[in-house]
Amino acid sequence: MQNCVFCQRDNLAIVAENNQALAFYDGCPISKGHILVIPKRHVESYFDASFEEHNAMVRMIYQVKNLLQEKHGPDGFNIGANVGMAAGQTVFHFHIHVIPRYKGDVADPRGGIRKVVSNRRSSSKSSDRKN
Repeated sequence: MQNCVFCQRDNLAIVAENNQALAFYDGCPISKGHILVIPKRHVESYFDASFEEHNAMVRMIYQVKNLLQEKHGPDGFNIGANVGMAAGQTVFHFHIHVIPRYKGDVADPRGGIRKVVSNRRSSSKSSDRKN
């Protein structure tokens, strides 16, 4: 796609690649080593990618995890995708964030991705949860 920043790969520092996916460092990293994994084919969201593309991306996530473990030695990872503007997607080429996490990078990491929605951050009682 002509206007897609991820499809115009000239400016991407690709760190890993397979037949249907590739990985590169995020231009606005959340932490040291933050990498994006994308399908090579332009698809807008998670639900537009084929099962083969998803499988290629999962293999790439494992490869990226090993690369990050060797290079940066993180203590954990957050892995996720934003689907749609309401979920925070700003680049409409499906991508998965692989975010290395380090002990002490935030005061209280409990809740992980659940902290994305601010009004759900402090609820720890199972009776308060709305799954």
